[in-house]
Amino acid sequence: MNLAYIPSPGFSSINIGPVTIRMYALMILLGIIAAVAITNKRWKRLGGDFDQILDIAIIAVPCGIVGARLYHVITTPERFFGANGNFADIFRIWQGGLGIWGGILFGALGAWAWCRHKHYPMPLLADAVAPALLVAQAIGRLGNWFNQELYGAPTTLPWGLKLNPNAKGAIGTYEMCYDGKVCPSDTLFQPTFLYEMIWNLIGAALLVWLGKKLVNKLNAGCLFCCYVMWYTLGRTWIEYLRIDYAHEFLGVRINVWVSLVVFILGIVGFMLVQRFGQPTPLLSDKLFGITRAEERQRTEEEQEAARRQRERNNRQNAYKKAEGKSEESQWGSTVESTVESAEGSTKESAGEPTEEPAEEPTQAQDESTQAKGESTQSPTDVADDADDASAEGEPTPDAEGESSASDAPNEPEGESSGEAPADTAADA
Repeated sequence: MNLAYIPSPGFSSINIGPVTIRMYALMILLGIIAAVAITNKRWKRLGGDFDQILDIAIIAVPCGIVGARLYHVITTPERFFGANGNFADIFRIWQGGLGIWGGILFGALGAWAWCRHKHYPMPLLADAVAPALLVAQAIGRLGNWFNQELYGAPTTLPWGLKLNPNAKGAIGTYEMCYDGKVCPSDTLFQPTFLYEMIWNLIGAALLVWLGKKLVNKLNAGCLFCCYVMWYTLGRTWIEYLRIDYAHEFLGVRINVWVSLVVFILGIVGFMLVQRFGQPTPLLSDKLFGITRAEERQRTEEEQEAARRQRERNNRQNAYKKAEGKSEESQWGSTVESTVESAEGSTKESAGEPTEEPAEEPTQAQDESTQAKGESTQSPTDVADDADDASAEGEPTPDAEGESSASDAPNEPEGESSGEAPADTAADA
C-alpha cells in the first residue's frame, strides 16, 4: 500500500450551463497569457511596446496551435486515418495531442513574417520570448495532469502519480501500463508532467539570469538558441520515462530522435548567431526608433480621426439647425392659415360677409365714378365752393342774380326805361 503519492484530479472539465470548459484547453490558454505578459515586459525593456507584442501574438499563437496539432497528426496518423481512425478527432484538441515542435516551428514562422512586415528585429523578439515559452510550456503540462495522460513507467517513489478511475473524461485511465498489459489499480507512475514542468521553470530562470549577466557579450538571438538546447536536453531524458504509445525508429521513440536533432541545431545556431549576429544594444536602439515612429504615426492618425469627427459633427449640427428653421417657418405658415380659416368660418356662421380681395379699377370705371361724384355734390360741397369763389373775388351765378335784384330799386325808373330800348335797338 502506498502511503505517499500525487493524486490525480477528480475532474477534467467544468460545466457552466450548456458550456463545457476543458481543463486541458484552459491550461494552454493560461500559458499563452503568461507568455504574452512576460514577453511584453522584456520587449519593453528592449525599446518596444505592448501593441507590437499583441499584434505578434495574434499572428503567432494561432499558427503555433495549428502547427502543434499537425505535428501530432503526422506522427500518429493511425488515430485519424485508416479503418480504425476518426478524421473528426483532428479538431478535438481538448482530448490532447499537441506536438511542441510543430507549435514552435509554425509559431516562429508566423512571428517572423510579421516582424519582417513591420521591420522589427526578429533576434530581439526571439530572446524576449525564450523564457516566456518555457513558462507557458510548464503551465500547459498541468493539462496533462488533468487529463491523466503522458505519465511515465510504474514507480514506488513517494511522489508517484496515482490515477483516478472515477474522473469523468480523463483519457489516461484507458491507456496500457506497459507491454500491452493493464496495470493494477494501486500502481503509481512517474509524474513526467511534473518533471517537465520543473525543468522548464528552472530553464526560464536560467535564461533570465544569462540575459542580464551576458547582455553585452551575447549577440541577439543567442538566448533563443539556449532555450532550444535546454528544452531538448530535458525532453530527451523525460521522453525515455514515458510509456504511452508512440512510433519508434531503430527502437527509439520519434520524439527522442527529434529532440536530439533539434539540440544539435541549437548548438549550430548559437555558434552562427554569435559569430555573424548583431549585438543586442544595437538592435535595441533600432527597435526604439521604430517604436517612436509608430507612436508618432498613431498620434497623427488619432488627431486626423478627431478632426474628421469634428467636421462630421459640425455638418450634422448645421443640418439640424437648418432643418429646425425650416420646420419653424412651415409651422408658422400652417398656424396662420389655420387662424385665417377659423376666422372665415366664424364670420360665415355669424352671417357677416367675408372680405374679398379688391380688384383694381379699370380706366372706364374711374371716369364714370368721377362723373358721378361731380353730379352728386351735396349742398355742403356747393357752399364750400361758393365760399372759395367769393374769397377769390369771382361772383358765382347765384350771387350775380341776387346782386342785380338787390340793386334794381335804387335806380331811377326813367333812366331804366329809357335806356332799355336803346340798348335793345343797338343790339338789334
